[in-house]
Amino acid sequence: MFALPVLGVLLIAAGLPVLLDSFARFALQGLGTPAPVLPPRHLVVTGFFRRVRNPMYVAIISMILGQGLLFGSAGVLLYGVLAWVCFHTFVRFYEEPTLRRRFGPEYEEFCANVPRWIPRLRPW
Repeated sequence: MFALPVLGVLLIAAGLPVLLDSFARFALQGLGTPAPVLPPRHLVVTGFFRRVRNPMYVAIISMILGQGLLFGSAGVLLYGVLAWVCFHTFVRFYEEPTLRRRFGPEYEEFCANVPRWIPRLRPW
């Protein structure tokens, strides 16, 4: 029983630096934000983006699931699953088509080499 809260803390601790680093890269390298109203002007493919296409979403889900385990809350765990479903739907039907139009072959190459949700062991 003690292992689940510890796993929760580890998931939170792993997700936070990924989220902060990815936000910083959007601002400093992409010259924009993750928000659709002010998207990055340059495709960001460095840092954690070399391992997974959506590190911010992965980090957020990691932190939500970590909180669910830490506090022993089935409701928070369910919220994490529902959040991932929403992220997946948004990515597939809005974000990816938008990025394909905006960045063309550069984004296609990125997609061909970096998985959407499960991080690569070796960076691209």
